[in-house]
Amino acid sequence: MKQKLLIFLLGCMLCSFAPAPPALKIARLKYNGGGDWYANKTSLPNLIEFCNKQLGMQLHPEEEVVEPGSADIFNYPFVHLTGHGNIIFSDQEAKNLRNYLLAGGFLHADDNYGLDKFFRREMKKVFPELDFVELPFSHPIYHQKYNFANGLPKVHEHDNKAPQGFGLIYEGRLVCFYTYECDLGNGWEDQEIYNDPEATRQKALQCGANILQYVFMR
Repeated sequence: MKQKLLIFLLGCMLCSFAPAPPALKIARLKYNGGGDWYANKTSLPNLIEFCNKQLGMQLHPEEEVVEPGSADIFNYPFVHLTGHGNIIFSDQEAKNLRNYLLAGGFLHADDNYGLDKFFRREMKKVFPELDFVELPFSHPIYHQKYNFANGLPKVHEHDNKAPQGFGLIYEGRLVCFYTYECDLGNGWEDQEIYNDPEATRQKALQCGANILQYVFMR
């Protein structure tokens, strides 16, 4: 009996000294074409902090940066793309991004205003056989920890259009979620940058948390 107890205690001690599993990392996509891929500098760190606190995720506190043609993209289960301007994917980058998404990766694109026509054009290189479809409000991405019965929240007004969430769906799996006319990433930024009401920021962070929870819990 004593021997069994000693073995059990020794096992507990070894577990207590074992290194913690590495934190999951998410990345921002650095694309070519001249668009400001680096926009909303505080957005992802704030979203990560929110998810770690409110959802108990163990995400690395800082975002990584990855290029669409890099083999490193396969290290990140979630990649975020934003900006206001032009995007260009080379043939090699489009092929690599496609392989990443088919292998289980996920791309979230947030139109920071002015991105739409460029992003849609380049994603046709990645999935020429697919078209973006608007996701119904009943889609699970809107109903994770937080319930968004009417879809995406509106953070900033631009063209007096309702926010829309579009998806690319490959063989029944959502591989890319595109938030349009929403400015979701602006809502993740430090409060003093845009001086948005705190309620608006919280809705944006909650919606972002839903996206990450959907990706990691699939």
